[in-house]
Amino acid sequence: MMRTMAAIACALLAFALALAFNQSASAQSGAPRPPAAKPNRVAAPGEKTAPAAPAGPPPDMAFGAFQRGYFITAFSLATDRVANGADPKAMTLLGQLYADGLGVPQDDRRAAEWYGLAAARGDSNAMFALAIFALNGRAGPRDRDASTRWLAAAARLGHPLAAYDLALLYIEGQMFPQDLGRAAELLRIAAQGGSADAQYALGTFYKTGRGVPQDARQAVQWWAKAALADNIDAQVEYAIALYNGNGVERNEGAAAALFRKAAMRGSAIAQDRLARILASGRGAPRDLTEAAKWHLISRAGGETDLELDDVINKLDPQTRAAGEKAAKPWLDAIEAARKAQAAAQQAQPSPATPAK
Repeated sequence: MMRTMAAIACALLAFALALAFNQSASAQSGAPRPPAAKPNRVAAPGEKTAPAAPAGPPPDMAFGAFQRGYFITAFSLATDRVANGADPKAMTLLGQLYADGLGVPQDDRRAAEWYGLAAARGDSNAMFALAIFALNGRAGPRDRDASTRWLAAAARLGHPLAAYDLALLYIEGQMFPQDLGRAAELLRIAAQGGSADAQYALGTFYKTGRGVPQDARQAVQWWAKAALADNIDAQVEYAIALYNGNGVERNEGAAAALFRKAAMRGSAIAQDRLARILASGRGAPRDLTEAAKWHLISRAGGETDLELDDVINKLDPQTRAAGEKAAKPWLDAIEAARKAQAAAQQAQPSPATPAK
């Protein structure tokens, strides 16, 4: 489901840095380029020869070192690039190194200074990093207004993660009035920039007609893109559309494969749909033991299906016992996760009582 801005903020700075170098994917790897092919004969007089292929951008050695974990080398190379050309991408890299304490002592203020210099030179990834800093209170007090301004600046430059976060704010309607049309525009920017979360969200907008005209085919197209990027919610929605033939040609077999993939990743909805498929034999061979297994797992995950309850309760004792045995490792893992979560919540300090 669509996550709130605060919930995703902490996980995105490293990805933002990677996007800073997105314009030259081959250079990002730092891999040596193959040598140019040598001609094996001399052209005849008057013979036309093919023009030489463009050399392309040089490898980004600083980011290549960063990717390989050579952080001191990355720091040195980025520092040289800043000194020789005030390179904003190198400034963003220096900000990242200071932000995470990689090769240098961790220092939020130094990180913010480098991000600020890069942002002033138009680097959208530095702007996004500053937005996350302001949101989390790094290098200064928490400032949601400043965070929103930096998100808007980065989104105007097409930054997909900034556009997605800003869209969530327009959906939320707290920082400024709710505007689903504007949210849809921002989701499209983020979706076209490769954000699977935005692709899934934009698909739900088209499904329900929120901010855009209702269009099942458009919804399915965006879910398909997000599903390919392993967005589990999109996999479930796309599988449902495939199974029912809603906005796309019906394909029960492909739907069952997607449900199974999402079920293996813990989606209770997908587990329930897979159990129904295995109980009915539509989309996959009928297998009542597996149907019982996935139904029990889905139910433990919070999904309710009274109709399937009746089917499983009428199974012969041997089949039901086999399903329960197959489900047990999953059920044990779910229970262990719940206990760990409860323990973590109890370990959190309670808010201090104000002194009287």
